[in-house]
Amino acid sequence: MSRQAGAPPTGDRPPAPQLPPHRAPWWVWLIPIAIVVAVLALTAWLPGLRTTTPNARDLSYSEFLSDVDSHLIKTVTIESSGKASGTEADGHRFTTTVPPQAGAPLLDRLEKAGVTITAAAPEGGTAVWSQVLAWVLILGPVVLVFWWLQRAGKSAVGQVGGALGGVGKSRAKVFDTERPATTFDDVAGYAGAKAEISEVVDFLRAPERYRRAGAVAPRGVLMIGPPGTGKTLFARAVAGEADVPFLSVAGSSFVEMFVGVGAARVRDLFAEARKRAPAIVFVDEVDAIGSRRGGAGAMVANDEREQTLNQLLAEMDGFDPASGIVVLAATNRPEVLDPALLRPGRFDRQVTIPLPTLAERAAILAVHCRGKHLAPDVDMQVVARGTPGFSGADLANLANEAAICAVRDNREVVRAADFEAARDRILLGRREGSNVLLPEEKYAVAVHESGHALVAALSAHADPVAKVTILPAGQTLGTTEQLPLVERHLYGEDYLTDTLTVRLGGRAAELVVFGHGSTGAANDLAQATELAIKMVREFGLSAALGPVGYPQGGSVFLGGSSTELSSRPFAEDTQAVIDTEVSRLLRAAERRAIELVRSHRDTLQRLVDLLLDTETVDGAAVYGLLGRAVPDDRAPGATVAPRRGPDLARDGRAGETVPGRA
Repeated sequence: MSRQAGAPPTGDRPPAPQLPPHRAPWWVWLIPIAIVVAVLALTAWLPGLRTTTPNARDLSYSEFLSDVDSHLIKTVTIESSGKASGTEADGHRFTTTVPPQAGAPLLDRLEKAGVTITAAAPEGGTAVWSQVLAWVLILGPVVLVFWWLQRAGKSAVGQVGGALGGVGKSRAKVFDTERPATTFDDVAGYAGAKAEISEVVDFLRAPERYRRAGAVAPRGVLMIGPPGTGKTLFARAVAGEADVPFLSVAGSSFVEMFVGVGAARVRDLFAEARKRAPAIVFVDEVDAIGSRRGGAGAMVANDEREQTLNQLLAEMDGFDPASGIVVLAATNRPEVLDPALLRPGRFDRQVTIPLPTLAERAAILAVHCRGKHLAPDVDMQVVARGTPGFSGADLANLANEAAICAVRDNREVVRAADFEAARDRILLGRREGSNVLLPEEKYAVAVHESGHALVAALSAHADPVAKVTILPAGQTLGTTEQLPLVERHLYGEDYLTDTLTVRLGGRAAELVVFGHGSTGAANDLAQATELAIKMVREFGLSAALGPVGYPQGGSVFLGGSSTELSSRPFAEDTQAVIDTEVSRLLRAAERRAIELVRSHRDTLQRLVDLLLDTETVDGAAVYGLLGRAVPDDRAPGATVAPRRGPDLARDGRAGETVPGRA
């Protein structure tokens, strides 16, 4: 799939500049320059080498003066370089060298001797060329160094200019003529979110139909949801479905170290969108630039981010509104967005994309298993029921891990057992074959997990038992899995009370069998205490405290409770009442669990023996030991994401697992 930007409409951009003709590199000219310099040097030196006259007698200066005084010299020619030549009285040629110190006395001496004196310049212009060569040798290196520094400076300026020239450009990927292959058929479930987003696409396709009714297209659509629910997948599907250009950009690509760069990129982004209007602009992780601006008393401010946000606000609904442009944005942190960004006229619609329901999980699994060979025993409804609280990304990972399990066993067909193993690996971690328990530890883990399973099977309002195992995985030494038959909208007090009892079932079994507790109940106690605190502080299920709620606050990532940053909103006396009520709920749940275990002591022992023998026991076997029928669907068709209720189990997945640790 190509993601290259398509060309804008004709006339929007100037034609692409023609590439300059190919030029030879500058260093190629050094060779002919060196040849010319060598020729000039030889031209200057060779005449000087040819000044010696053939068959001439070479005289020393002393001999030359003696011959002059003896009137043996007839003529002499003196060059400015000091070389002298002439003829003797007998007609022979001679050469000599006159020192520069000779000067006028030598000339007077020659005149007295009757010698004919002639002055001449060097033959071939040797002096001129010597001076030229000297200046070339002096100035040449200076000129070359200056030229090289100038060329290097221009190159550096060009590189810096090219880098800074692209700073203000938008980093958006444009899908114009070529679309992504993803469509709404690849997005399973979420019919409501599809309808709202499809309406925006339809408005851009056929705006006249809406204008006749007086409707105006929304300026922006904000998609909110936990991580992994498919917000970016929705955007890719919109790009694949739309018949209009689609510009995609990440929120973090606007912010740079230079103040004003982000605002320039926002302007460039909307300028590109206006050229292609009608168009869709998608900003992923919009909280990177849309965070709440600091007030007058803010301790920390970010000028670059605030300028970028101000420019985005102006582009979406300012003096020059961007007509024909719809902005899609995605975030999992809506509570940090600036209020000016969320008002009507900017992001008119907020589409919540929650965790998928049971039916949606089955549809999502079917999409991710399209290219896999599934065995006949694989039932997507059963797999979906065993994955409450999973997001779309979690389900994609589950399908991939199941395929990896099949490959690990040298198979190409994925079985139901592979999905179970993949789910356990995601929730609990890898099975540690090297983590061998001592015999007494293995027996203690079997007792602990049997207590959980027995109490869960005997509690009328608890989630049914799906599997019990004493195989170590990750940080857990044993696990009792409870899978809800339906996904609940509301959790009653009876369900919460039974959940507390199941949490303390492992500790109750240890107290009944061994007469003392162990470290294996540490995680159970932490989860039970957290649930009891919610029941007292948030749900108003304490008669002593009354109908008063003290929630800890919303989630930063829409997935769980956040840490309190402020002081407690209640007095110390209220905290004492809360502690007392939490202790009362936990002690009452422990007493009920101990009573259930004691009244079924024989069944507990049979379940312990079965676990020690097989290490993993199915939930149906637990109900068989108790002589009870396996629970059936109590409310068929009821589907709701469990995270909409309280955090009831490990990692916030309600009724998912109850691990026991030793």
